[in-house]
Amino acid sequence: MRDPAMLQDLLDNAWVDAPVFSLRPDYRAVLLAVDGLVPGPSDEDSEALLQMAEASARKALDGRPVEDLPHVAAWREAYKSFGAKPQRTRNSLEALLRRTASGLPRVNRLTDVYNAVSVLHQVPLGGEDLAGYIGVPRLVRATGVEPFDTTAGGTEVVEHPEPGEVVWCDDGGVTCRRWNWRQGRRTQLGEDTTTALFILDALQPMTDEALAAAANDLAGRLSRLGPDVRTARRRIAAAATSQEGN
Repeated sequence: MRDPAMLQDLLDNAWVDAPVFSLRPDYRAVLLAVDGLVPGPSDEDSEALLQMAEASARKALDGRPVEDLPHVAAWREAYKSFGAKPQRTRNSLEALLRRTASGLPRVNRLTDVYNAVSVLHQVPLGGEDLAGYIGVPRLVRATGVEPFDTTAGGTEVVEHPEPGEVVWCDDGGVTCRRWNWRQGRRTQLGEDTTTALFILDALQPMTDEALAAAANDLAGRLSRLGPDVRTARRRIAAAATSQEGN
């Protein structure tokens, strides 16, 4: 079990590069580091939560296309700002919302929780296994040489981001490409994950209050995944950086 101070120290040293804020000055992130999780497969609680998220998505999408939802539209514009084509590389929120008609994926109870919270609050939300991390997380515009370990056609491969692409990374390379599009293998959550990092990404028109509500919901639900769950939190924004531990 990690000391809560260690979790907070990890978040305190995380950063977002200034060129990212130059693209989108309205960008904000909440980072949530969690330890003491008890891993396990999907269960009745995660199934009920996913069904709630699916019902919420059906209501939000009644009579309108996914791309017209305000936060989805904002992320499509953000992708265009660094040269990505949102029709081909959809942000994680849009990708999940498009799956709700046929059913959200059932992976394991940890992944189920954060996918459901993403849909319920309409916010891109990524989860990483901190056991695979090397150094601290940071969001940067890539040089194009950073390694990204992934799979293609069922084969393990190492790819590289496009120069200028917005990526989350650590000292070992890219952990998530195109801001919140695709996560790498090295830090992916699994059924043995006990310590994790979650990143909630917001653009206008999502308010600070709505972002905080999503983070609070996630933290509350994660706290039920073990008797000794501990969390640390930090909010990062362009004008000011603040943090809060709990």
